[in-house]
Amino acid sequence: MVERKALRYTPAGVPVSEGRLRHSSKQAESGAERLVEVEIAVLALGEPARWLQAAPLGRSVSVTGFLAARSRNSKAPVLHVNSIEFLEGNENGSILQEEG
Repeated sequence: MVERKALRYTPAGVPVSEGRLRHSSKQAESGAERLVEVEIAVLALGEPARWLQAAPLGRSVSVTGFLAARSRNSKAPVLHVNSIEFLEGNENGSILQEEG
């Protein structure tokens, strides 16, 4: 996490966390190694929102979820978080996953 807004709640009382994740990796493309660096908006609802709030800024995490458009009017991608794995500070990491 490189940026995180304050935890908020929907009118129905569901916790919502928004922020930005930075990804950096080396990938093979056309037989050559390429450095890939990107930032993407993230959104988490319910328990995953609490997990994102608990992740210290700058800490390495691995998240799974799905990409969706920000809104009807904005097609910018947002990563909706279903699970998060904290990669630092624990030999095997710790995985938090939404039930269901």
